[in-house]
Amino acid sequence: MTPRRTVLAAAASLSLLSAAGCRSSDLFAGPDPLGSPPPLARDTQVLQAMIAAETQLIALYQADVSHAREGLLAGLLAEHEQHLSQLRAWLVVPPGAANPSPVPSPSPSVISGPVTVAQPKAAEQRSSLTFLQYLNDVPPALAQLFASIAASDFTHQAALSAI
Repeated sequence: MTPRRTVLAAAASLSLLSAAGCRSSDLFAGPDPLGSPPPLARDTQVLQAMIAAETQLIALYQADVSHAREGLLAGLLAEHEQHLSQLRAWLVVPPGAANPSPVPSPSPSVISGPVTVAQPKAAEQRSSLTFLQYLNDVPPALAQLFASIAASDFTHQAALSAI
């Protein structure tokens, strides 16, 4: 049996909460199972954008690049495929979560005409700067991965400059 003092204390607490404008549903905070799914966290949105950008960069390398040594490009492509794999390993989207910006997949229209060495070089520069731009928007371990990929992209620029 519940002691009388406990019941009185609970009733007093509920009346104070009611006077403060709280509803009983506020006492049980948590997601509303019947409501819309919560939006994705900022770091998840950034990660999705970086996965899309890395996918676009891979598509650029897979296109016909003239005036380049195939061995070098194959090596750079392999590194970008590793980057993409590492980025995707970090992506965890809860089932039913809202996805405000779906990750676009590269399409043939993204790359039209022959690709020159200047295009991947410029893309590497944009990629490295973008990864650095988002370092403060992600958890420290993911920021470390972003910084590592940015450093790799900077070395790719140097390698492409040598062609």
